[in-house]
Amino acid sequence: MTDSDDFHAQYAAALRAYLRARDEDSLAAAYELGRRALQEEVSLLAIIERHVQLILQLAKDIQVDAPIALEFLLQMLVPLDIATRGFLDGTRRFARERARAEGLADRDRFRTAVVNSLQEGFFVADHEGSVIEMNSALIEILGYPAEGLPYRWPHPWLVDQKGASQQQALVQSIGATAYETPIRHRDGHLVWVTVSINAVQGSGSDQDVFVGTMRDITAERAFAARESAVLRLATAVAVAKSVDELLSITLDECSTAIDVQRVVAISWPTGEGEPTVQVAGEPSQIPWRSLDPWLRRTFEDARHQLPLTAKTVERPENPGKAQGLVAVLSGAGDLALWLELRSPRWVSAEDRLLVTVLIGHLSLAMQHVRQFESARETSLTLQRALLPTMEPPPGFAVRYEPAIPPLEIGGDWYDVLPIGSHRIGIVVGDCVGRGLPAAAVMGQLRSSARALLINGAEPALLLEQLDSAASLIPNAYCTTVFLAILDTESGVLQYSNAGHMPALLVGPEPGTTAMLTDAASVPLAVRRPEPRPQASRVLPTGSTLMLFTDGLVERKHESIDDGIDRAAAVLVKTTTLPLDSVADAVLRELAPPAGYDDDVAMVIYRHQQSPLRIESEASAERLVGIRHRLADWLNSADVPDEMAADIVLVVNEACTNCVEHAYSGQPSGTMSLDVELANDEIRARIADQGSWKTPAADPGNGGRGLLLMRALSNEMEMDCTPTGTTATVTFRVPSEPGRE
Repeated sequence: MTDSDDFHAQYAAALRAYLRARDEDSLAAAYELGRRALQEEVSLLAIIERHVQLILQLAKDIQVDAPIALEFLLQMLVPLDIATRGFLDGTRRFARERARAEGLADRDRFRTAVVNSLQEGFFVADHEGSVIEMNSALIEILGYPAEGLPYRWPHPWLVDQKGASQQQALVQSIGATAYETPIRHRDGHLVWVTVSINAVQGSGSDQDVFVGTMRDITAERAFAARESAVLRLATAVAVAKSVDELLSITLDECSTAIDVQRVVAISWPTGEGEPTVQVAGEPSQIPWRSLDPWLRRTFEDARHQLPLTAKTVERPENPGKAQGLVAVLSGAGDLALWLELRSPRWVSAEDRLLVTVLIGHLSLAMQHVRQFESARETSLTLQRALLPTMEPPPGFAVRYEPAIPPLEIGGDWYDVLPIGSHRIGIVVGDCVGRGLPAAAVMGQLRSSARALLINGAEPALLLEQLDSAASLIPNAYCTTVFLAILDTESGVLQYSNAGHMPALLVGPEPGTTAMLTDAASVPLAVRRPEPRPQASRVLPTGSTLMLFTDGLVERKHESIDDGIDRAAAVLVKTTTLPLDSVADAVLRELAPPAGYDDDVAMVIYRHQQSPLRIESEASAERLVGIRHRLADWLNSADVPDEMAADIVLVVNEACTNCVEHAYSGQPSGTMSLDVELANDEIRARIADQGSWKTPAADPGNGGRGLLLMRALSNEMEMDCTPTGTTATVTFRVPSEPGRE
């Protein structure tokens, strides 16, 4: 018997019992049968069919028994009804959930479509910073495909990892940030982007995830870079003074805008010879033949392309990616420029536009620089041509140091002009302005000063006369001049200063320095209420005098007095050097690290006691001049005053003998005086070409000159010949520190 047959048998027995008893207990059996039918999956149709058959068999009165039996059947169907309703509810819930799931799938597809339709790049990163999702726009910006996800930190497109790490720490601390940064596209070129990141709570996790957007702003920055580069290069046209400076500016602009690492300029000569190579990003000049042969061919080929157009150049081993851009900056094809990229890459239209704009302005800048360099060379040639070309007199050293390129030369000059047997005119001046105009003014003033010096006037009067000349020369107003006349025998320096730097004097004793600040007045052609002053100074033996222009000592952000003190300290240290080395040592020690930014004109004189020689007519009228010159010479030699008076007396007595006795009864002849200082002795020789007269045995009131000479001198010798007499007188000078 099957389970179904057993169920139907029990159902028949339970129905009979209910028809007999008609109570709750027998009715409850129907409910239990219903639960069994549900568990055993008995067919409902079979149950109803058997129920009808049983009623037809058992009913005595069908109209009475059938409704009673129906109540039993309905009670049996209660569990089946409950199960059916549950099934239907489940089915409805399933349908709803299925519809909901299908809606979520549609929504995900919709989200994906929306995200991919965004023009901005979109990404999702986990709590470690790894990018786990990106949209199509971001893939295009970065060049990295979705197949490579996840892209772990640090991301392969980062350029500034330190800055990006700081931004990541910021978003972790406050939950959001936005910034601009460069990134490296997968093909190697730089892309500027603006990034916005927000932290959100991850689903089913207590750790945040990051949702962000990225927008390409390369074109916007390129436009700004073009505007900035154009403005700066336009400024460079007005202020740049050398090709090196222009190349440096170009490198600075292009390194940021288009990632250029080197700029090379090639200039071909008009005649034979190799091109000149100038580089920004390497040593400023390198030989043409030291360049990469491929780059040399690139430059040679570029000479045939249209001027002011940029052409991208690829290396054979790296096709499809530009190594750099080359352009010709002149119609003659004699100047070319190479912009070398930091890494080979595709060059965008924005990059080409920027380079084209830069090249146009750079061409103008190059023309400006060439004109300036030509003018500087012309000015320097004129300046040097107008300066003295002859060797300076003994004891002098002169120097002219032009300002370093690219600065213009100025109107500084010097002159050392012999104006007599032992007189030297010294001029150091500085005209206002620079370049050819200043050089032209300098030339006119120098010529005027030379002409006035030859006339023999004293320094103050010379400057007043030079005032008149300067008032007739355009742009000579406010020229500064230090003018002096030096007597090399006596060491007496007469000077007057028209608004110029004071001269420096270093004595023979260690550390003794002085500035010649007396006789200072206003510059040339400036109105003044009183005549120009004049002063004099005796230069000690072994002392060093330096006249100079302000370029030697003037420095930015520093007092001019500090510069003069520094120059004096350097000059003190050179007292033991040979004179020719002194000027070079001063220029070297005082030079700023970047070189002199103004011209320097300098005259240095070292005073050594030169022998005194006087040739004169043997007449009483000449004796006064001889005594004065000898006294000045002795003063310059630092001879004590008492001894100097004795020497002057002895020499005067010897010269008087020449006047009174050598040419007695004959036409007046000549006499000579030679005085020298050597080994702490002064030796004087007085000679004539007359005849010797033997002194009388009893000279009476006269004839005591020789006795006086012997008494006051340490040694005296007389050499008497028929053709003349020579008296040699020696004086021992007390030794003093510093005396040579």
